[in-house]
Amino acid sequence: MKIAYNWLKQFIKTDWEAEKTGELLTNLGLEVEGIETIESVKGSLKGIVVGEVLTCIKHPNADKLSLATVDLGDGEPVQIVCGAPNVAVGQKVPVATIGTILYDENGKDFKIKKGKIRGEESHGMICAEDELGLGTSHDGIMVLDDSIETGKNAAEVFEIETDQVFEIGLTPNRADAMSHYGVARDLKAGLKQQGINLELISPSVIDFHVDTRTLKTEIEVVDKNLAPRYNGVTITNITVKESPKWLQNRLKSIGITPKNNVVDVTNYVLHELGQPLHAFDAAIIRGNKIIVQTLPTGTKFTTLDEVERKLHEEDIIICDGESNPLCIGGVFGGLHSGVTEKTTSIFLESAYFNPISIRKTAKRHGLNTDASFRFERGIDINFVKYALKRAALLIVETTGGKISSDIQQFYPEKFKDYEVVVNYNNIFRLIGQKIPKETIKNILASLDIKINSETEQILGLTIPSYRVDVYREADVIEEILRVYGYNNVEYSQKLNTSISFSEFENEKYENVLANQLVAQGFYETMSNSLTKPDYVNLSDKLKDEVSVIMLNPLSTDLEAMRQSMLFGGLESITHNIKRQQLNVRLFEFGKTYHKYESGYQEEKHLALYVSGYQNQNHWQIADQKADFFYLKATVAALLTKSGIITYKTKPSKNDIFSEGVSFYDGKIKVADLGVVKKSILKSFGIKQEVLYADINIQKLFEKTDKHQINVRDLPKFPMVKRDLALLLDNKVSYEELYNVAFQTEQKLLKEVALFDVYEGKNLPEGKKSYALSFLLRDNNKTLNDKVIDKVMQKLLQAFEKQFGAELRG
Repeated sequence: MKIAYNWLKQFIKTDWEAEKTGELLTNLGLEVEGIETIESVKGSLKGIVVGEVLTCIKHPNADKLSLATVDLGDGEPVQIVCGAPNVAVGQKVPVATIGTILYDENGKDFKIKKGKIRGEESHGMICAEDELGLGTSHDGIMVLDDSIETGKNAAEVFEIETDQVFEIGLTPNRADAMSHYGVARDLKAGLKQQGINLELISPSVIDFHVDTRTLKTEIEVVDKNLAPRYNGVTITNITVKESPKWLQNRLKSIGITPKNNVVDVTNYVLHELGQPLHAFDAAIIRGNKIIVQTLPTGTKFTTLDEVERKLHEEDIIICDGESNPLCIGGVFGGLHSGVTEKTTSIFLESAYFNPISIRKTAKRHGLNTDASFRFERGIDINFVKYALKRAALLIVETTGGKISSDIQQFYPEKFKDYEVVVNYNNIFRLIGQKIPKETIKNILASLDIKINSETEQILGLTIPSYRVDVYREADVIEEILRVYGYNNVEYSQKLNTSISFSEFENEKYENVLANQLVAQGFYETMSNSLTKPDYVNLSDKLKDEVSVIMLNPLSTDLEAMRQSMLFGGLESITHNIKRQQLNVRLFEFGKTYHKYESGYQEEKHLALYVSGYQNQNHWQIADQKADFFYLKATVAALLTKSGIITYKTKPSKNDIFSEGVSFYDGKIKVADLGVVKKSILKSFGIKQEVLYADINIQKLFEKTDKHQINVRDLPKFPMVKRDLALLLDNKVSYEELYNVAFQTEQKLLKEVALFDVYEGKNLPEGKKSYALSFLLRDNNKTLNDKVIDKVMQKLLQAFEKQFGAELRG
């Protein structure tokens, strides 16, 4: 949020330097992230003065140039060569004197120097408006009013303003500080604590009066819960035009581009007082009536950005007397109901809308406006009418209009201020030291918190309506502390702490695994546990019905808690690939979230993501692509580190993999890994192969936590390994081959592993090659060739029969 210091000083007359004020605001909880010096015109017209043309003759050596003698007000007229066709004797003109810095249309500076043009000396430059940054015209020099004093600084003539702007990182709870007046109110309290008592100056609305009651616009609010307060007034005979310079300068200082006098006033009051307003073209309002209501879901409405939107049945809609939508209340205006150059009368709206409703509507339509930003956090309901009067007076002043109706008001139930009881002992306990009671009461008074009753230990307080975030005793104590000053709280040199053994052990275990991965060249990543709900459509294993959906998501991209670690990692890989980081090895500790009938469930995971080459390019080392077996070895090493010495692998049933295996510790699955399907990678724009492993870290920790090592005798008889290279249909999976192998030979077959997959040249269409290894052992005797060959022949026949497999040479 931007706060202009000159604007702030309209409400509190401080002479502090901006840096000192910024430091105080930060101590008050309004963190100043930076201070920027801004100019309403770049360079602030320094060195530009008003000159009077005394003589003007044709240049002796150039047909299109003139020699002008110009009085700069210092008694020493100078000669200036000018190329403008409209220069003439007697004109008052802006002159850039020697040494002045001007800026071109690209912002590049150039210095005015004494020189000769076609043999004649030139001591300055008579300027056009585009050369000064005051407009875009370059048809000729600017000709000023004859009444302007010769020699006067142009910055004074054109009301050029230099300001310092605070960039404040406002926390979501501080709705009261979302305006210059709100920040001034906080600054007043902070200065009082410093012993400086300054008056808070409120803009006067005493001059508000009805000029003529010729155009009344009635209002009707259908649901008071959606719009507890709604005010409006009609202003006629307005002329929509450019705003005065002072108003433009104020808006420009905080980065807002001026539009016209009516819109600029509504923006000005929004940032001055924190009250959003909206001006409707009164000629568009049918029936001279405004109805605040909701419309059926699916109703089409085109907003100011020319986007046709489908309304929701809970959206607050401002309609005319015939229920035609004019505006999404508190969020965004309509395309055809706003103020244009042809507008001659307006209905000016000032309202308090339900914060929850506004937040949902803004998120639903993907809109984030200055108005919705304030409404959804909660504005001051008691400022609604005051801000309306303030804006109406400014519109009358800048447009020449007349207030043509009484203020129409809907406010059936007056808002009641919160009442809070505070115990002095709780103040001392939470702050950590005793503060004088008089100091506490002075701080409360500076914050407009009224003391209704007081005993030796208790204060009965009434909270002002603009502090929507203060409604508990702890909130009041926090207010006292921030004004008193966190830096003023004494603290001990002794450090007290406690350590949770179980949490420490968990963290220690994770660090052991993380260190091992880092040593292997992996980098740790952390992705958001909030993600797109549409990701569940990429796998049949993920279900919509078990998704944990946010009630008030920050955006549609952060609407659901993740069911899988995969997609956050793929987003990270995409981010890296777009920045030419093609060799990626990442790991992440995180949780997945599910909602079952029995309740919510969280599971801790360790995810590994690998893509590209194992090694960086180096002349001594050949490029080696990170493949399935590289990741499998990495996972196996992690299992070993966790105490799982013996494990089994089976083909993975997870449909995110084109090829994958699962690791089992007995009957418990502890990890899945494999090659991510190309169809999933395509959704992220990834064209290179990605390998992914999902390890159930909780299962590993439980295994480690038992601190048990199981020992068994080494086999007495040797293991025999045999390989088969099979030509198969593309649709045949490793899982099917794995299952058939163990169904065919249950006694001697111990392990099956896939160690090569080939698809490409020299193979028939629709075919692929699998290379499988088979480990055989008899626990009671040594296997001979006859038995081994018989088993392998039996396996091959089973593959031929069930899958049409062919043995490759």
